[in-house]
Amino acid sequence: MTAEDHTAALRGAGLRVTAPRLATLAAVEAHPHADAEAISQAVRASLGTVSRQAVYDVLNALCDAELLRRVSVGGRSMQYEMHRHDNHHHLVCRECGRLEDVPCAVGAAPCLIPHEDHGFTVEVADVVYRGLCADCRAAAEPAASAPSASSPPTARSAPTSP
Repeated sequence: MTAEDHTAALRGAGLRVTAPRLATLAAVEAHPHADAEAISQAVRASLGTVSRQAVYDVLNALCDAELLRRVSVGGRSMQYEMHRHDNHHHLVCRECGRLEDVPCAVGAAPCLIPHEDHGFTVEVADVVYRGLCADCRAAAEPAASAPSASSPPTARSAPTSP
């Protein structure tokens, strides 16, 4: 998206167009799934002096306006991405933390319907697939096949004579 697109998105959401908001949108678009600290650093690199708290406030305002989306994948810090309103899901590597978007599991939102909805009208299903990315899996394979220096040698039984 261009700065004009970001400006139009801010105005469409009823938000004032400010340099920190534009820089935050640009930073999130350039670094999808970045955490607030990384976004704050990118905004400061772009604008100079902007407080960390100001960037956090902008992130909250942009999420509230549904221009950005918070992504929570467990024990990690909150990450941010552009809100595409497409109900996509995420793959996360349990080793390195790599996070990737994947399309909705089936059809349109809310692509997954719970067995019991308890009277809710389900609008969105957030799914996080966890596993090992190809790089971490490849790095683990040689280690798994090589004998470890700390493991004791395997005892062999002596051949029995008839």
